[in-house]
Amino acid sequence: MLASLNVATTESQDGIGGVGGLVDSVVVQTRIRLTRDDGRTATFHGEYAACVEPEALDMSVLGRDILELFTVVVDRPNAVVTLLGGRHRYTIDEQ
Repeated sequence: MLASLNVATTESQDGIGGVGGLVDSVVVQTRIRLTRDDGRTATFHGEYAACVEPEALDMSVLGRDILELFTVVVDRPNAVVTLLGGRHRYTIDEQ
């Protein structure tokens, strides 16, 4: 994703860590736009870490700098990830 965006980067002293270990990263100043359930967009401006090793991840991911702003619901069987913010809530019901 980083290469396809063709944006300016600055070096980072930090790496990105996870289950697979630590990988090199750069800092990107950009905007991230997410589509809301009402069709409008939520835009986040800032500096974000980006992985420079494409083979380190099998998909593009949002980092904690964005995810910590939301309640994150991951429904793997239905391939749905929902970010809830503000006054939104969720319940889990047995069917």
